Amino acid sequence: MKNIADIDGIEVGHSHDAAEGTGCTMILCREGAIAGVDIRGSAPGTREVALLNPTFMIRKIHGIMLTGGSAFGLRTVDGAMQYCTEEGIGFQAESHIIPIIPGAVIYDLYGERNTALPDVNMGYMACKNVGKNFTEGLVGAGTGARVGKILGLENSMRGGLASTARHLPDGTAVAVLIVVNALGDVVDPGIGEIIAGARHPENGSFADSYRVMMTDNPFSSVSYDGGNTTLAVVATNAAFSKEEVNKIAQMAQNGIARATRPAHTMYDGDAVFALSTAARQTADINVVGETAAQLVSEAIVRAVSLTNEKK
Repeated sequence: MKNIADIDGIEVGHSHDAAEGTGCTMILCREGAIAGVDIRGSAPGTREVALLNPTFMIRKIHGIMLTGGSAFGLRTVDGAMQYCTEEGIGFQAESHIIPIIPGAVIYDLYGERNTALPDVNMGYMACKNVGKNFTEGLVGAGTGARVGKILGLENSMRGGLASTARHLPDGTAVAVLIVVNALGDVVDPGIGEIIAGARHPENGSFADSYRVMMTDNPFSSVSYDGGNTTLAVVATNAAFSKEEVNKIAQMAQNGIARATRPAHTMYDGDAVFALSTAARQTADINVVGETAAQLVSEAIVRAVSLTNEKK
């Protein structure tokens, strides 16, 4: 198993405009999946996440849309709703089929980028593209992603989209899809060193965003403007309740903290969704939650490794 699309019941599709530097990614669950969410960043942009609370009625969702465009990008969910309705995917409410599709955004409105994108059609096309060859890097919702923006966009590096997966000894599958667009730097937990982030404007070395935030910045004005967010979707084939998948999402957030410094700031919208397709018996929630956290860290490192040339 290589990525989240290898879990039965999970399909992934991208749509993007490379010239505009934006796009969206649909994680489709045709048969529905039990879902939860954990939001740690203080600047999230989301749609339909309240219903993932364990006390709310809806037990299953039919997809998750990750998108660029900040709040404008949430309209891509409308395209996904249209596609799912046409395909008969959704919650049966009397004579109507209502797809339940939460969404979350990253901020990629850099420069004079067209705020008309991503649009409804792009969301629809992401759904049309599910099941095709899985791709990573500057694709879908990760097309315009950047990391290490504390010294301005010109001193930042590319973020991107990536996926990691693992089979546990009992046969449980756990996988993660990530979109990395953080204010902070990406740190490889295995070596404890920054591998992508804010660059010193004079010599190109890593400036270390945390140190810049702590001290009088000798380089240029510290920038907290703009938006930042790391978004993740965790999926498992093990059966978990709605309460349990929310706990898995919560534990998976640890992976963002391990691989991003600083993480969950007032200027990030970090959110982790968790999905259970319940295709097999339940598993140890503690093992699945920690595995998810490790895979989140690995996916963050993978995303920036795919999109930035090694120095």
